[in-house]
Amino acid sequence: MSEFKALKLYFGRELAELLIEKILKIEPNFKYKDFYNLIDIGCDELELKGRNILFAKSLKDTLTGNYNNDLEIFLKVLGDENTEETGMFYNYYYLWPIGTYVELYGLEDYEKSMQFIEELTKRFTGEFAVRNLIKHNPEESLNYFIKWSKSNNFHLRRLSSEGIRPKLPWANKLDLFINEPKPVFEILDNLNQDSVKFVQKSVANNVNDYLKLNEEQAIYLLDSWSNIKSKNTFWIIKHALRNYRKNNVQFALDIINHSAKVNKIENYR
Repeated sequence: MSEFKALKLYFGRELAELLIEKILKIEPNFKYKDFYNLIDIGCDELELKGRNILFAKSLKDTLTGNYNNDLEIFLKVLGDENTEETGMFYNYYYLWPIGTYVELYGLEDYEKSMQFIEELTKRFTGEFAVRNLIKHNPEESLNYFIKWSKSNNFHLRRLSSEGIRPKLPWANKLDLFINEPKPVFEILDNLNQDSVKFVQKSVANNVNDYLKLNEEQAIYLLDSWSNIKSKNTFWIIKHALRNYRKNNVQFALDIINHSAKVNKIENYR
């Protein structure tokens, strides 16, 4: 992205040309003219989500015809890893349709899809692509999320929280663990002292989602975290409770105050 315009407008003919250029270097049999025509004919009347779906379906129709072969091509399209906490949408936006491809067709090979998402999220993000896989394979997916939560790569640690948020923006609601959030909270326990702000924000937002959906359990979690001597944990607690702080809800203020005392933090308001 090099200029300001509505986000959806980046997902049109110019992006089709960019993906054609990248894919042809790897797969010379790519039916790129058919791919371009599908985008050219179909994109103008669609909003952002619809455009990404159009790109994904068009890739499915014009690449190799085999899901795993397509993933091998996409792996070579990914490019260098993103070493920053920002830039996933700005510098790697061209990977969004590929993520949508996995979101739509990933159940054709669950394991390969999860392995691909590990690499995708180091550049763009796998938070959208992974959710359908979680819904159909919750136990297996939780094992991946536990592993990612312990990764040295902060993008994977963030994904272990962001991908399993119950109310992730721009994604379908994930209600598997709303009534029984223990599996999610065990993953967040691995992240509640993370030193990377990118991860901290995701953990706080995850708990903030649960405060709206299962308040009692979310409060219990934050109350237990308030005993942890870590300024990173304090920041997560404070950010998770931001709506309560704004409204001066007493129990939330008590949790924050206790965490501040444990961490010897003053003048944090």
